Amino acid sequence: MTKRILVIEDDPDINKLVAMNLADANHEVDSCADGTEGLERALAGDYDLLVLDLMLPGIDGLELCRRLRSARRTLPILMLTARDSEADRVVGLEMGADDYLTKPFSVRELQARVKALLRRVEMLSQRDDAEVQPIKIGQLSIDPLRRRVEMAGQEVELTATEFDLLLYLASQPGTVFSRTELLDGVWGYQHSGYEHTVNSHINRLRNKLESTPSEPRYVLTVWGVGYKLCDAPGPPC
Repeated sequence: MTKRILVIEDDPDINKLVAMNLADANHEVDSCADGTEGLERALAGDYDLLVLDLMLPGIDGLELCRRLRSARRTLPILMLTARDSEADRVVGLEMGADDYLTKPFSVRELQARVKALLRRVEMLSQRDDAEVQPIKIGQLSIDPLRRRVEMAGQEVELTATEFDLLLYLASQPGTVFSRTELLDGVWGYQHSGYEHTVNSHINRLRNKLESTPSEPRYVLTVWGVGYKLCDAPGPPC
């Protein structure tokens, strides 16, 4: 099915390359090279996905991402960055990006990431009633239909990917998932070397959910295996 994608990238060669290859994958693609224009289009247009460069004239990619999320837009965002440090990637994800690609990247990987993000959105829209029933574990409440999370009665603001990761863990409380399983189940790919993507999101979930992130009660590490959501949180868990 054809999806509408907005590409915001100021390098004309990369912009053209991304737009051309996504169009070849039967998507309807719009593009621009300025952050200010890109934000206006993203807010006004009915897009299914945003491909966003980090370094842009006008509003940069991080600020653009933050403003979209503050407007409570759940538009999936794939961030492109020439920066390769862990800190830069974490900042991009913290601002609300769902995934990222570091330049230079292959066309096949770009297409795989876009396909995975779109597939995840499609799968969420097709869940049956049993899969959208509210989940309550200890003081944690998850409403899949409204995509709302509360801890001790207080709403917790999560990015789209943070929510999907939490919901995936909560679908089987107490079950340990490896990083590879989480990459496949939440992000939709299994590229080796991207386990740090899972780690970054787990850390941010803890920072938002746990009263003491260094001593988590809900999102737990099982050393040498992966992560799980505790099915009976409390000291000790």
